[in-house]
Amino acid sequence: MGYMYVDGMKVKIEGEKNVLEVIRKAGIEMPTFCYYSELSTYGACRMCVVENEWGGVEAACSTQPRDGMKIKTNTIALQKHRKMILELLLSSHCRDCTTCSKSGSCRLQELAIRFGVKKIRFEDTRPVMERDTSSKSIVRDPNKCILCGDCVRVCREKQGLGIIDFAHRGSKMQVMPAFDMKLCDTDCVNCGQCAAVCPTGAITVKDESELMWKYLNDPSKKVVVQIAPAVRVALGDEFGMEHGENVLGKTVAALKMMGVDKVYDTVLGADMTVMEEAAEFLDRVKSGGPFPMFTSCCPAWIRYAEKKHPEFINNNISSCKSPMQMFGSILKEMHTDDGDDRELISVAIMPCTAKKYEAARPEFTVDGKRIIELSLTTQELATMIREAGIQFADLENEYLDYPFDMGGSGAGVIFGVTGGVAEAVIRQCSEDKSSGAIKDIKFVGIRGKEEIKEAVINVGDREFKICVVHGLAVAEQLITSIENGEAYYDLIEVMACPEGCIGGAGQPFAMHPERDKRAKGLYHTDERIQIKYSEKNPTVQIIYDEIIKGRNHELLHVEYQK
Repeated sequence: MGYMYVDGMKVKIEGEKNVLEVIRKAGIEMPTFCYYSELSTYGACRMCVVENEWGGVEAACSTQPRDGMKIKTNTIALQKHRKMILELLLSSHCRDCTTCSKSGSCRLQELAIRFGVKKIRFEDTRPVMERDTSSKSIVRDPNKCILCGDCVRVCREKQGLGIIDFAHRGSKMQVMPAFDMKLCDTDCVNCGQCAAVCPTGAITVKDESELMWKYLNDPSKKVVVQIAPAVRVALGDEFGMEHGENVLGKTVAALKMMGVDKVYDTVLGADMTVMEEAAEFLDRVKSGGPFPMFTSCCPAWIRYAEKKHPEFINNNISSCKSPMQMFGSILKEMHTDDGDDRELISVAIMPCTAKKYEAARPEFTVDGKRIIELSLTTQELATMIREAGIQFADLENEYLDYPFDMGGSGAGVIFGVTGGVAEAVIRQCSEDKSSGAIKDIKFVGIRGKEEIKEAVINVGDREFKICVVHGLAVAEQLITSIENGEAYYDLIEVMACPEGCIGGAGQPFAMHPERDKRAKGLYHTDERIQIKYSEKNPTVQIIYDEIIKGRNHELLHVEYQK
């Protein structure tokens, strides 16, 4: 505790880990490239330097606050220092800003404008390097890298993979996969978190919106779109709306204006996943295992397990398809009987970059054709809305299309936040279906931003241990403790992205405060929906009776190829 002085203002120190956080608490937005409070402090960019009372310069991100400390954040010397850093970065940076997919949201571009960098005095002597477009999910352009190390740290610290790292020294330093391999040849799980934290256009989400426009303008195609739960509480961020606001109705309206034939809610797929996953879990209980049973909704987790723990595939991981693929299978079945001669183009709007990889997997094809033809991210949809000139915030809400216009249950909605899948399965397995039971389940311990959460529930006369994790590095720690006999769980939910799908790399980038509002938006939606249990959703029952017709394993489950 204590006080420090920021530009003459007395600011209380309340446990902040560095001077930078104290400065921002004082209402001053310090410029940074390499600082994220959820990652380790790197201190490479030197944009956040401050001047102490003796005229010395310190990096605010790596300096601890001290009682009585006096600093200045905006002296002439500091302004000159920051402009020089920006000029040097721009001198070795591809400056095709108008054609860069990051234009308008590029941190380098933003700070160059903020500090009035008008000319570059230094010649760019670096050779032009090849872009890596091999990944299904992301694109790496080394010509735009500023060596901030954000991607390196998030891949290593949050996902435990270390797919990309620094190579070479001095002026030849680069960030790349080992031996400059293509991303598709590495153990990359397509989570896209490197693209989420990259401040420039060096790593970006692969943009397939142009292909979507072609489908929409082809009269021989019937374009059907499903929208994931997490998208509705994040898309509004792109249009200046309140963080966490549910914009599903506006999203439906925008898609219809762009020419989409039918718009549905992936929450129905989540309801089917709850039904199938809960049934599988109870079958394992009856047969005595194998345990733990891992959830299967997250494609980055599936990819990670294939690479690091192949013993879990088709054994411990649930055989359920993801909600996207389940609903895609139902839409394909419906199309065969609807009398429409047009080719079905099934599109999913997802918060996740790994869904692009999942959509292309051979396990999710029928007669050589994808179940989901195209997976677009929230960001790609926002780009298309802007291209179409649609004033998103002013749109009137529109309803989903028949026969799925009733949407899904509250249990399916909360799939978009960490702990949501586990909570939905608990609801399904619970013998008590009263409103009081719903309230009790909220407090069993699986809600919240913590990276590891545990809960104990009773099914019949047996007690079950449940664990929820987000971030693959934490998942690996959990697996190690299980293998060492230090922990035991019956059901484990794994999500790769921070706080689940609401923090997916396909979403508008958000740190915890904004992600927390997204989570609250989903929970609030759950509270407003009358149907709380997937099994109570009449639309789901119709799907099972009239479309699935006992073919649960064929349509709703998958066996991954080795």
